[in-house]
Amino acid sequence: MLTSRNILFRSLFFLAPGVIVVLSAAAACAQGAAAASSSAPSTQPPVAYASVSELNSILTQLQKTAQGMQTDLGNMRIEKWKTGASTKQETLSNVQSIERNLQSALPAIITELNNSPEDVAVSFKLYRNLDALYDVFGSVVESAGAFGSKEEFQNLSNDMTGLENARRAFGERMQKLAASKEDELTRLRAQVKTLSAAPPPPPKKIVVDDTEPPKKPAAKKKVTKPKPPATTPVAPTNTPPSASPTSN
Repeated sequence: MLTSRNILFRSLFFLAPGVIVVLSAAAACAQGAAAASSSAPSTQPPVAYASVSELNSILTQLQKTAQGMQTDLGNMRIEKWKTGASTKQETLSNVQSIERNLQSALPAIITELNNSPEDVAVSFKLYRNLDALYDVFGSVVESAGAFGSKEEFQNLSNDMTGLENARRAFGERMQKLAASKEDELTRLRAQVKTLSAAPPPPPKKIVVDDTEPPKKPAAKKKVTKPKPPATTPVAPTNTPPSASPTSN
């Protein structure tokens, strides 16, 4: 039987060692970059349609499995099992832990991942949560097979298969995502190396000539009034005096 204290430690061993190293490093880089740019507005790069479609398919199946798990766990009658009180209490505690996860933690992580489909840190968080659920739910299924009814065991076994399929599919997605992020980091390192090797362009020099004499203001044009036309004096005419009539 597994206890809730060693869930997290055992969940890490489901990944291959190389994948754990790559994903942990990528998650740390993603968290560090998010913390460094939290104060500045940034836009996330567009995500490929194939990646979003793949994630939606996995999450849809996972949500369907989670609903079936909640229904089948609620229909269990642990108090009627033919076993000791300690086994019943431990199984009941595991069931309550699983239900809290399915109702709170898992939906929150799924929402977070929908907002950032290729976020490595959030993807790793979901995978670890699935591992924890797989461990604890597996112990409940084993107890149901040993002490529960046949119907309880069959329903829980079907849920276990659905959970395992979702966990495996998401693990494969994380491997591809980690490889893609590693290629992206390699390209960025090469670009930084190229930019660092190239000499910076010389700074532009701006020469200010302070000895230039000030420009003289433009002279105002004088407005000349037009002269009146010249008048030609008329010479007086000498008219002969008229002859006065003679008196006879």
